[in-house]
Parts: sequence; structure tokens; C-alpha cells
Amino acid sequence: MPGDLFPETLAHPGLTILPGFAAEAAPALMAAVREIAAHAPFRRMKTPGGKEMSAAMTNCGAVGWVSDAKGYRYQASDPYTGLPWPMMPAIFRDLAQRAAQAGGFAGFAPDVALINRYEPGAKMSLHQDVDEQDFSAPIVSVSLGLPAMFLWGGAKRADKAARIELASGDVLVWGGPARRYFHGVAPVKAGTHPLTGAARVNLTFRRAM
Repeated sequence: MPGDLFPETLAHPGLTILPGFAAEAAPALMAAVREIAAHAPFRRMKTPGGKEMSAAMTNCGAVGWVSDAKGYRYQASDPYTGLPWPMMPAIFRDLAQRAAQAGGFAGFAPDVALINRYEPGAKMSLHQDVDEQDFSAPIVSVSLGLPAMFLWGGAKRADKAARIELASGDVLVWGGPARRYFHGVAPVKAGTHPLTGAARVNLTFRRAM
């Protein structure tokens, strides 16, 4: 049950788990995702080494995160369309700000939302979020659709990662000393969800610039 995740907050300083925080807003959030994807389609980006990522993604906000042979970076235009990324919907910004405040980070003003779509088998290897210019701001992560196993590591890649099960509507907030901790997502298991079909959608809010 979502409530069983509360002890994980105490077990992992710097990480706050908000079970079901976005559950009520989930249908409206997904409607906004579909509108964004109509203008900036989901795509599977490639790493600088040429490997295709297993999760598809898009962005909205003042900038968007991209990866290609030139490296990892934020830029104001979608390389697929040449157009500015769609504006961040008010419902996104409001949810991110409320979640950040609940996690102890009042005044959070995200300027980008990365939107990842995980189909069965898709994953995210352990990594740090280090392409942003402002590391005083937290990360806010919203899970929608199929459940996922979130991997929460430490300051070093070799640190043992805890496995935290996330359901649709759960929100994670991390920052402070834990802002650069390694984290990832284990391969998503096959299934269907009324909200997203055979996929998990993740919204990650950041202060990039």
C-alpha cells in the first residue's frame, strides 16, 4: 500500500516520499502530457556514445534536456522540430511547487519538466542529475501509470542502491546534500494501467538555468 512507503523517508535522509500526492491530479496531468507530446513528440534519444536510451522522452518549459553525439545539455529548442519546447502547464508548476514545499523546499520555481515514458522493459541506469546550473533547487519526480522500482543510491556510483516501489500518483522530492545522489529505475514490468495503458510516465521537475 502507498502508506507503507512513509518509513522510507526516515531511512533515506534527503529523500522525501509523498505517497499518492499526485493521484487526484493524475488524469489532468496525463491530459497535459498528451497535449505536450502532440507538439514535441516522444523520442528515444541517444547517448553521446551512440546508444539508444530505452525510455522515450520529451520536455516542456523554458528549456529541454537533450542527448546526442554532442553530449548532454539543456537547450531552448526541440532538435526534432526546431521549435521552442511547449510551455509548462500551470498544473505542472503548481504540483511541483506544492510537492517541493512538502519536502522542505519552499519557493521552488521549476523551469523545465522532463517527461519520460517507460514501456515494459525500459529502465534508467544509475545516474546523477548534474547538467543543471542551480543545485540548490530540489528534484521533484511524479510517477503516473504502471508501477516502478526506484533505485536510490548514494554519492558514489558503487554505493548500494535501495529499491523503493512507486505507484501511480506517488511523488519523490530530493535535494540538499542528496541532490547529486545516484538514482535510477529498474526495468518496468509488463502490465496495463487505466491512465497510461502499457506504460509508465514520469514527470521530473528541475531548475535548470
